[in-house]
Amino acid sequence: MIDRTGLAEFLRHRREALQPEDVGLPRGRRRRTSGLRREEVAALCHMSTDYYARLERERGPQPSEQMIASIAQGLHLSLDERDHLFRLAGHTAPPHGLDGEHISPGLLRVLDRLHDTPAEIVTELGETLRQTPLGVALTGDLTGYSGPARSIGYRWFTDPAARALYAPEEHAFLTRMFVSGLRGVATLRGPGSRAAHYADLLLARSEEFRRVWDDHEVGIRPREVKHFVHPEVGALELTCQTLLDPHQSHLLLVYTAVPGSESHEKLRLLSVIGAQTLR
Repeated sequence: MIDRTGLAEFLRHRREALQPEDVGLPRGRRRRTSGLRREEVAALCHMSTDYYARLERERGPQPSEQMIASIAQGLHLSLDERDHLFRLAGHTAPPHGLDGEHISPGLLRVLDRLHDTPAEIVTELGETLRQTPLGVALTGDLTGYSGPARSIGYRWFTDPAARALYAPEEHAFLTRMFVSGLRGVATLRGPGSRAAHYADLLLARSEEFRRVWDDHEVGIRPREVKHFVHPEVGALELTCQTLLDPHQSHLLLVYTAVPGSESHEKLRLLSVIGAQTLR
């Protein structure tokens, strides 16, 4: 059963403990609230302010598991805090595991400070969980896919549009890299894993995937320098730095250009284009 009082008190406490800068928001000059405002938390959790406010007032329907997961992520909760929130809401907490999608607060804090840099958090299967605004401007919104299509490696063999963002001379290498990476994860996680399921789907759908899969290549790592072809600014040569969260097996990918280079100037232009698009 839902513990409405406990849920409301926990939400208020976590909201009031967070500062705007903790979640990548501007503080503003006339701020009187000690922590975050309800409308700010609601926006972070992708829900209406009224819905969130009713939870803090011990009112409204029992929130779904999906809604609780969104609140846990929006409030930057740890895994233990997330589990506690699920139980207060009357749900069984999701199992912990390396294929979970709850991003650690520390990794989110790093991402929130990269507002002027293309960056994204992805799973070991290449599923994008969160992007910076400039990351969206670079690659498009990659968080809206569902099912196996959430994985860039799966889309590479099933959606021709997935290859348009990458320089043609990189395609052969990326094909081998995605197959090698999926084979490695499928072997590591076992026959019942999502990685093994994605491999089975691709073996049934893509002749190219079957051909490369039969080569049994493993250990092909991503190259540090990546070559994009953006529809607005053209060719981009970007260096990709990676930060790993070993507990969740999530990767933070950060894309930068050499200062003074043509790609650096194009990134600056892209930041303007992206901001105009968002407005």
